Amino acid sequence: MTPSHFKIDLHTHILPEKWPDLRERYGYGGWVRLEHHKPCCAQMWVDDQFFREVQDNCWSPARRISECDEAGVHVQVLSTVPVMFGYWAKPEHTHDLSKILNDHIAEVCREYPDRFAGLGTLPLQDADRSITELERCVNELGLVGVEIGSHVNGNNLNDPAIFPVLEAAAELGAAVFVHPWDMFGKERMTKYWLPWLVGMPAETALAICSVVFGGVLEKLPGLRIGFAHGGGSFPGTFGRVQHGFDVRPDLCAVDCRTSPREQLGSFYIDSLVHDPDMLRHLIRLVGEDRIAMGSDYPFPLGEHVPGRMIEEMDDLTDATKQRLLAGTAMEFLGLNAARFNATSHAVEAGRPESS
Repeated sequence: MTPSHFKIDLHTHILPEKWPDLRERYGYGGWVRLEHHKPCCAQMWVDDQFFREVQDNCWSPARRISECDEAGVHVQVLSTVPVMFGYWAKPEHTHDLSKILNDHIAEVCREYPDRFAGLGTLPLQDADRSITELERCVNELGLVGVEIGSHVNGNNLNDPAIFPVLEAAAELGAAVFVHPWDMFGKERMTKYWLPWLVGMPAETALAICSVVFGGVLEKLPGLRIGFAHGGGSFPGTFGRVQHGFDVRPDLCAVDCRTSPREQLGSFYIDSLVHDPDMLRHLIRLVGEDRIAMGSDYPFPLGEHVPGRMIEEMDDLTDATKQRLLAGTAMEFLGLNAARFNATSHAVEAGRPESS
């Protein structure tokens, strides 16, 4: 197809086609393994528990590029699958796995620099190791930032142990993309795919509120932080969040001075909400310059033709569509439009050429 807009997909996941036997490598279980049981297909297992079946678009750059071309997507931003985070493990082992995953993403980006940009993963349970790996991701591997989980072993993103990592990201100019994982309340969501349908949005809302109420954005105004799945359930409950801040500052304003409403322009979200009216609400709430197209490729809960919903919304101007489809992503990631031969599109979307 011939695309009418330049499109960057902020939210996609990738795995190496193979990686070492991690149980054997580290001496204990809990790790993911990939079993290639038939051509172009593999199963993800955690010890003896089946997790998910994936196809070769989860690891094959050629297959990804082919599907991107069909959908009119020019650039994918690659990040690992959250089940690979490994925050529960010994930090030195998570650090080792992070290197394996980050080296793979960097290799794909080097091989196809005009089609992919990369986000690394960190051993976030250890701030020193995380900062070391973050610096390697940015300074040596050329990745544009990192993907992190919505919490670290039950500690929210305002935890003092996590703050130095976010501070380092701000200093390095690295983007931080927050993805929900290990959802709270799982014991009550054993049916109907509820951990993905209800748990993930709630997990993301908790992460945003932790950053907002925790004063993280006040302390780190230069931090470029974004959240998956349209901010989860945060946009739908924002009125309640703001009202709580107004009526019970003794409970809500203990770690921040700035109201949630005033902080709305301080973070980014992706566009993955599956509903035009919800996207309209997001634009009114946070502005088009804080929303970047993201599809969750290649998984079934994602947008199957990335950016189609935005392109088909007749009430959006062409400039707004281009901002949502690429301009915001380039700003969030700190990318130069010329890297992708997209300067004219980026300028039209309000992204400076000199960035």
